[in-house]
Amino acid sequence: MSGPFSLEGRTALVTGANTGLGQAIAVALAQAGADIVAAGRTAPSETEAEVTALGRGFRAVQADLGEVKAIPEVGKAVGPVDILVNNAGIIRRADALEFTEADWDAVMDVNLKSAFFLTQAVARPMVERGHGKIINVASMLSFQGGIRVASYTASKSGIAGLTKLLANEWAAKGINVNAIAPGYFATNNTEALRADETRNRDILARIPAGRWGKPGDLGGAAVFLASSAADYVHGAVIPVDGGWLAR
Repeated sequence: MSGPFSLEGRTALVTGANTGLGQAIAVALAQAGADIVAAGRTAPSETEAEVTALGRGFRAVQADLGEVKAIPEVGKAVGPVDILVNNAGIIRRADALEFTEADWDAVMDVNLKSAFFLTQAVARPMVERGHGKIINVASMLSFQGGIRVASYTASKSGIAGLTKLLANEWAAKGINVNAIAPGYFATNNTEALRADETRNRDILARIPAGRWGKPGDLGGAAVFLASSAADYVHGAVIPVDGGWLAR
């Protein structure tokens, strides 16, 4: 690939790339020419096979991103990268009156706290070099409240705010910080919703595209934000939602 969307010669660190959205993003970046480093708790064997089949480099770094103390080691193991995708995330469901501190902390630690400190670690060498692309994975619940997912909504609202703050601080340093906000995608995180006949019907009725998103639907937005085509895009949160927010 050549032109403004080419990622030839660049290395992307993608968290949570073993399955679902993270896997799809990693493969899309590789298709555009990037080598991939995948960080997470589970071996990304399937992702590795897809990336290497494209002729791109691949490396896995095992890390529990729910533990902030693991972040410095991840930074050392990964080394300088050109692109960071903060995709790792978990969700816990319960009514707000019954929500536990443990479920609150678990989600906030992975989705927001570790995302910030990994970004901090990766951005330091980016600032020294004067260029870099950071892509956070936000959510529809960065815009809306949702139900029964208090910590998830708080974390994804935080991701949207953090994206803007970091863009304000780092845009003049040559670092682009933006986010993708997936709508309702068919992944492990939404399995409970899709299995609930009433919720599934209500969600589909709200989506103008008339279907759940497929992980591959995120690839184009990720490649755009990672490429030089987005050099003047800072602090944006781009919905990829089948039209959900337009309705």
